[in-house]
Amino acid sequence: MGGCGGQYPPYEAMPPDQDEDFGLPPDQLTNSERTGVSTAHAAAARTLPAWFLLLACPLLLGLHGCSELSRSSIKAMRLAVKGRPQVQPTAAEVAAKPYFQLQATSPEGSAVLILGNVDGGRQAWYGNHGVVVFIEHGRVVQTTGLGQDLDGVQLPADDPFARGLQTLTAPVSYRMGKDWSPGYRYGVPVDATLTPAGREQITILDQTHDVLRVDEQLDVPSLHYRVTNHYWVDPRDGFIWKSDQQVAPGLSLQLVQLRPYREPQP
Repeated sequence: MGGCGGQYPPYEAMPPDQDEDFGLPPDQLTNSERTGVSTAHAAAARTLPAWFLLLACPLLLGLHGCSELSRSSIKAMRLAVKGRPQVQPTAAEVAAKPYFQLQATSPEGSAVLILGNVDGGRQAWYGNHGVVVFIEHGRVVQTTGLGQDLDGVQLPADDPFARGLQTLTAPVSYRMGKDWSPGYRYGVPVDATLTPAGREQITILDQTHDVLRVDEQLDVPSLHYRVTNHYWVDPRDGFIWKSDQQVAPGLSLQLVQLRPYREPQP
């Protein structure tokens, strides 16, 4: 793996009186271990803040079964925090945790997702309560656990996101299909137009980024539905630092890269 923005030492279990976090460290995201969570990580779970346990539990259940932490333990962890956690991480908190992190915000709240798997260009980001957001080239292509979900996307062969949004010099139109549930809405035609909107600056964790903003107008004639997405793109390689995406009718997500995983450049 390359282009991850730094290497981190392998995780070592810490004594109970030390506060150490666990996740998928960048230097352990290999082809053979992308979906593994080490026993050392689980052994240290009792030292973690309650809000982080809420985010990590689904990863342990979904990717590593129940051999490390029992379901009853995980239920107790969830009950330790009442209400919906409002996560507002600082730069120091993000830097202290050696795994890739993405902040996701919806109208219902905010959470930090952790990278659980990379399959080609498809990334799986895990949150609490079974939420998973799948991203490809910075665009959400599937969600689970949100109540109203994007089940899949049928993209054109010449996908502008695969080429890189930093290459846009004029509006580009294309058509895709989307699958939404509930409601068995599959293969719904969506007309999209990407328009470069100029240079901007955004600040993430006290760091300023010079970016290109790209607007994407989506039109779904069969549902009389129209919305505009926004992407803030690195002009050097097309990496999307931040986005506002309507992933399903009535469901929006804002995604901000806190500790980004960056695909190796060809």
